[in-house]
This record gives sequence, C-alpha cells and structure tokens, in this order.
Amino acid sequence: MNCLEINDEYIQYIKEHPIESKKSALQMTMAIQNSELNAGGRYYTRTLHIPKFFCQEDKRNFQTIVDTFYAIFTRVIEAYRIDPAVRALFPFSNELEELILLEPHYQTPIPICRIDIFYDEETKDFHVCEFNTDGTSAMMENNRLNVLLDQNNVFARDPRSYEIMEIMERWASDFVTIFQQDPNVPERPTIAIVDILENAYLNELYVYQSLFSHRGYQAEVLDLRDLLYEDGKLISKYTHRTIDVVYRRAVTRDIMEHYDEIQPFIQAVKDDHVCLIGAFQTQLIHHKEISKVLVNPVMQKYFTEKQKQFIDAHLPKTYDLRPEIIGKLQEKDRWIIKPKDGFASKGVWAGIDVPAEKWNEILNDAADADYIVQEYIVPYKTENIDLVESDAFRTFSNMTGLYVFAGEFAGVYSRMSDGGIISTQYNERTVPTLFTKD
Repeated sequence: MNCLEINDEYIQYIKEHPIESKKSALQMTMAIQNSELNAGGRYYTRTLHIPKFFCQEDKRNFQTIVDTFYAIFTRVIEAYRIDPAVRALFPFSNELEELILLEPHYQTPIPICRIDIFYDEETKDFHVCEFNTDGTSAMMENNRLNVLLDQNNVFARDPRSYEIMEIMERWASDFVTIFQQDPNVPERPTIAIVDILENAYLNELYVYQSLFSHRGYQAEVLDLRDLLYEDGKLISKYTHRTIDVVYRRAVTRDIMEHYDEIQPFIQAVKDDHVCLIGAFQTQLIHHKEISKVLVNPVMQKYFTEKQKQFIDAHLPKTYDLRPEIIGKLQEKDRWIIKPKDGFASKGVWAGIDVPAEKWNEILNDAADADYIVQEYIVPYKTENIDLVESDAFRTFSNMTGLYVFAGEFAGVYSRMSDGGIISTQYNERTVPTLFTKD
C-alpha cells in the first residue's frame, strides 16, 4: 500500500468514527496547549488529524535533493570568498560583507539549514520555496507532534510500523561534533544560545540548553545585547562565564538592525575569540537574492552542467520588484512577492490570495522596497481535516521542509494550509511526518 492509499484509509476511518476522532483531536489540542508548543494566548501550534506519510523512495529523493543543494551552496560560499564579481551580486553592506568573509575553523560550511520545497507526491518532482539557514527553527514543534501521535485514535489502531526521524537530539549531537572540529575550542566549552530574545522561539532555545547540559556542557540562553567582551573573552553578563561556543539563532537581519548594540559579540567574532556555529557565510544562502544569484552567469561558471540543470529545473523564476515590471505582473495568480531578507513569511503576498483591486496597490507599495517577485508554484494538495474547528474535510496545500544537519538530510517539517501561503500567519497547520518501512 502506498502513502496516498494510507491517507485515504485514514480519511475513511475518520468518516466512520466521527465522535471518537473528534474526541481524539480535542485531546491532542489540549495536550499541545499544555506543552512547550503554547506560546501564550492564541499562539499555539495547530495541527490536522492525518499525519504526512512518505515512503523510502521519498526519503532517498530528499537525501538527493539535500546532497545536490549542499554542494551548490558550498560552491557559492567558496566563490564569494575568492571572486569580487560574485560578491557584487549580493546587496550587502560593507559591515555585513566583512562578517561573511570571516571563515570558521570547522569544516561544515552550513551547520544547519532547512530547504523548504513544494514536493509532488505523485510525480516526485519538486520546486523550491526558500532556503532557511539563519535561526532554523520548529524542531521542537516537529518532535512534540510526533510524541502526541499516541493520542491520535486512527494512528493508535494503524497496524503498520513507521520510521520517525528524531531531530532535536540529533542536532544537539551534530552541533557538538561541529564545534569539536575547531581546534580553538576547549574540551568542555561553555555554550551560549543567542538571539534577540523578543523575536525568539524561546521554548525551543531552553530545550536546547537542556540538551547541551545533558551532554555535560554548561549552556545559557542569552540575548545578544547581554554579552560582554573583556580581555579578549566573550562573557555572559549574568553568570560571568566565558563563552567558548555560540549557537546563533538570531537571523542576520536582526543582527544588523541591532549592530551598534551588540558590539561585544561582533568584536569577539571578528577577533576570532569565539566559535560561532552559524557563521555569517550562511547568509549567502538565506537571503532571497540567492534565487537570482544561482542563475546569474557570473555565478554559474562555478557550477557543473548537472548542477545548472538542477537549478533550472527546480528554482522558480525570480526578479527584482521594480516599478517598470509591474505591468507584466497583472496575472496575479502567477506571482508571489517576498522581502529579500524576510523570514516566517512576514511581508509575503501571494496573488492568488489577494483581490484583484488590491494587487496593484501591494505591488506599488513593494516596488523598490527590497522585494523580489517569483513565479507562484501551485503546491501539491491533499485532503485532511481539522476536527477542532470543523467536521468537514478540506483540500490543503503541502510544504515539505527538509532539515539539513552538517550537510546530511535529517528529517522533515510538514506544513499545510488552505490558503495560497503556508505560514503561521496564514492559517498554517503542522503535522507529524512518518516514513513507511517499505
């Protein structure tokens, strides 16, 4: 039985057992609200009653996608270091370029990232949505939903055995392996997990603090503004411990916006007095400009023919949003606009979700405001149900997020939405991901 047939089987069982299934869904939602997935008020993870099923063929496909893109990303970073013409393709300030050119002592160019794709579960083809390297999150959300599967009534009577890819323990272990590659890091380093805390996914940061502590390392969650730099040492303002390793969760945009306030951290990085997991070279892949850079002839001369073909087949066409091209964007359902250095889908507009009379207003407001416009990829759709809110099945768009730890495929973050954009602020649902053992 393939994965789509399993999905249909779950649908049929829910239809035949509506009261049992609704009770199960309510119990799961209460468990979510009483867990780390509740950020307060209405801000808690929403889910659906049918998990996402993938087969081993899909898993192999995901590994190939990750392997291919990681090799491409590595070439981008290498080319940026040696070629001023490549550096000129990115719209970075002198301050940020200086940080990007600082080379870490570990051998992993991008310690952690997530490649978000639109994956067609029938044809096995895909298109890229975006690349996330700064502050890659939602790992706790992924893990907790897997644990709560035991409360799903349909899953509980499913006789099959599935592979569930645990990611938080794995990332904590990979994190340690990466900083151990740096000869300047002491044997038992102190770790700081840093962000601009008012923008942070705090619950997840504290879970990682615990995971590092369980491995025998002192670890603190700190705001970047609460670091001191004295006598060549980066120091916690609160515990006065010397920080040896920094796990950077702050996105680069936040760092640059607070640049003057976080100079102790910046100077320690510049002086090479701390191991930064999440060196600034990862911004080359995180920034939306990468979609244009990858197809630019200046950059493409560093790729193999196979890599060029891969990029052409799977990357949506991308353009700077300028006033002069607005006239070519009138078929609104074909386009989506995004801020170049955005995250969490903030400021993203899909034409398919926007009334015709408002589309030009949005385009004019975004033109010359550091936005790109991309061809809109119609996501793969599946039937699912939110039994907490409705008794009716609906069609949901799917997004598949491929976690990459130390260059290896590590797991999937599965999200769905009944809108044109798949994000928390646009009616997103997150579901557990299961791999059949075929």
